[in-house]
Amino acid sequence: MLRTRDGVAIEAAHDPGPGGPDTPAIVLAHGFTGDLERPHVRRAARVFAQRAAVITFSFRGHGRSGGRSTVGDKEVLDLAAAVEWARELGHARVVTVGFSMGGSVVLRQAALHTGRTEARPDAVVAVSAPARWFYRGTAPMRRVHWAVTRPAGRVVSRFGLRTRIHPYDWDPVPLSPVESVPLLAPTPLLVVHGDRDPYFPVDHPRMLAAASEGAAELWLEPGMGHAEHAASDELIERIGAWAAAALAAQ
Repeated sequence: MLRTRDGVAIEAAHDPGPGGPDTPAIVLAHGFTGDLERPHVRRAARVFAQRAAVITFSFRGHGRSGGRSTVGDKEVLDLAAAVEWARELGHARVVTVGFSMGGSVVLRQAALHTGRTEARPDAVVAVSAPARWFYRGTAPMRRVHWAVTRPAGRVVSRFGLRTRIHPYDWDPVPLSPVESVPLLAPTPLLVVHGDRDPYFPVDHPRMLAAASEGAAELWLEPGMGHAEHAASDELIERIGAWAAAALAAQ
């Protein structure tokens, strides 16, 4: 169990991968309603572990972690705790890879941890991430907003999806993913998105890439749906290879 800066207990796991502490680490940030024990999260971690050490953890309000989900706001503190733990374990180079909500968190966390802090990642990958808040343009996202904002939806989330959600609105509204991207430079950034994503259409990844003013690499994956469930082993392996190359170029 890790402890965040605001005192929340976060469950986490470490797979040392193929090498020792000198091996780069990938910190995997799951999507909304996921946790480190979910099969799709474990599968992604196993593929990444073929070339790097892997840190998995459960965001607040998910799995055995404490607290309640703030759906992308305070979760930056959870990710920071996981990155700092990777450093404590001896991994000098750390890449954060986030899916969906986790994709928004890796962007925001890197933007908010500027300078040479222990929580600052060396490269960032956002997969199936939203560009802006409060998006309701698809039926799946309208269902997500119902689950987050309505008392009945939070009950369904707690008992049906094993996700405990904070009952209050954001105050203030946190920095959005697209506002975060310009603050990442010179940290390498990869944006990955499926062209059949039912939650966020392709204008979201294009907005993120455009905000980087040419610094980010954008992969629009033909036929891919949303987040960890839709990411093939081959795509996860390619992301791992990109991370290794980005670190080698530094």
